[in-house]
Amino acid sequence: MPFQELYDQGVDRYLGVYAPMLSEAADGGAVTHLFGEGDGPLCYTANPFSMSTRDGSSDELLIFVQGDGICGTQACAAVEDPIPLIDIGLLSARGQNNPAANFNLGYIPYCDGTLFTGDRDVDSDDDGLNDRFFRGAQNLAASLDVIASTYPAPSRILLAGNSAGGFGTHTALPLVRRLYPDVPVDLINDSGAGILQPGDQDGLNEYWNAASNFPASCADCIGDDGNLTGYHSYQLAQDDNLRMGFISSTADEVVLSSSTIDQATFESELREAVAELETACPDRFRSLINEGEEHTFILTRFDFAIGDTTVREWVTQMLGGSGDWRSKSE
Repeated sequence: MPFQELYDQGVDRYLGVYAPMLSEAADGGAVTHLFGEGDGPLCYTANPFSMSTRDGSSDELLIFVQGDGICGTQACAAVEDPIPLIDIGLLSARGQNNPAANFNLGYIPYCDGTLFTGDRDVDSDDDGLNDRFFRGAQNLAASLDVIASTYPAPSRILLAGNSAGGFGTHTALPLVRRLYPDVPVDLINDSGAGILQPGDQDGLNEYWNAASNFPASCADCIGDDGNLTGYHSYQLAQDDNLRMGFISSTADEVVLSSSTIDQATFESELREAVAELETACPDRFRSLINEGEEHTFILTRFDFAIGDTTVREWVTQMLGGSGDWRSKSE
């Protein structure tokens, strides 16, 4: 079974553990599922965590992993409350040209600061009281449980996320596969390609207690250069019922402003990463690379043109099984 080593390490330990205390109708036909206080799902400042589902008219399922900032040892830029579901871009149920408009939707907001991986509470100011509640692992598993119970038998899953949610799609993938063993998964990582400095991911894993998300036997899942290309390659090699698409900018202003990596190195390593992944899986990996500073596309820049196509058209080609779905770059 794909990802068995991760399951042996306990990456699925919170599946089936938490249930929402309240589910109620929200705008646009969505249902908001609110979790209670305690040892389970929380935002990182202990505000309540909630997620949403919305029925579509097909048997296909979009699982969307929202993004924002992270909470590290030096700086904390995470949001304190779940970002509400909005009808925009890939999430739009009304967009006539949105290829996922009629999909059932499971929407997982981001407020844990740990790329959906954290599993510890922290006293960040040394006053004897925990003030950062890194519950990303609980938030993600609880959300996926709701989604799986609401939509138990999709014909296909689109697992997509932007920014921190782009990283989060890879965290979610083994849990999605655990809940849906035989369903084809198309993964779209928007602006979370995992181009990092050496030591960054290891340091965050230690701070968040998140190392179980990476297989112990995979020596290059976190590369010597700091990048996560080896982990993405591991996921493709593990799961032959998976296709993966990356969207990114060569001078992503958000990524570069929060890193010590310089633009030229970032661009070089980004291009090297997507080329390596496509070479390894030429039938199951594609990329869309923009020469610019833009950060995230599938919500607010869905009609942004990269080369001779728009992001919307590229996603449509992916989901349509078109032979026109190819890697493109400026």
